Amino acid sequence: MLRGAAALMLVAACRQAPEPGEAEKPAAPAAGAEATADGGVRSAPAPVRVAACTTADTTRAAATGDDPSAQVAAEVCQMFARGAASWTRGDLDAFMHDYLPGEGTTYIGRSGVLHGPAAIRASYAPRFRPGVARDSLSFEQIEVDVLAPGVAHAIAYYVLSRGDSTVARGPTSLVLRKVDGRWLIVHDHSS
Repeated sequence: MLRGAAALMLVAACRQAPEPGEAEKPAAPAAGAEATADGGVRSAPAPVRVAACTTADTTRAAATGDDPSAQVAAEVCQMFARGAASWTRGDLDAFMHDYLPGEGTTYIGRSGVLHGPAAIRASYAPRFRPGVARDSLSFEQIEVDVLAPGVAHAIAYYVLSRGDSTVARGPTSLVLRKVDGRWLIVHDHSS
């Protein structure tokens, strides 16, 4: 998504010169931007970047309530923290509770594209078998971008640790929808 100066440059570049005798028509704003009353363009707010999700961070951000993006970021951080805690204690059902039910929910990973929570759950299940070494899950460098009311995009790095060792780390990108007051994962791409 284009932001700030890049969005304004795109709008300026896409404006067509008026035909002789015609007044210049303002261009439609680029994706993520909105038109102002004076015909200008205001870019969308930048993503809310959260260095790490902790109970203090989410409580503080949620308590202010002044910035809707900060409120969304706090709620999404709570979802990340809940998922990490579920994974770490070996509770696959609780971990999967943050995925939106239905075949429209997708996961993209090493095995390709999976459709629906049942297929996603099946791909994770071997890591949760009894007797398998349990990894702790955490997330770093979380960024939350509100795309529309009730829709957000979050990117982060997942970290799987075993004792003092990091056994896996990689980027994750989630598209989330707010359903019945909860942020749920609609699309998950983890590498």
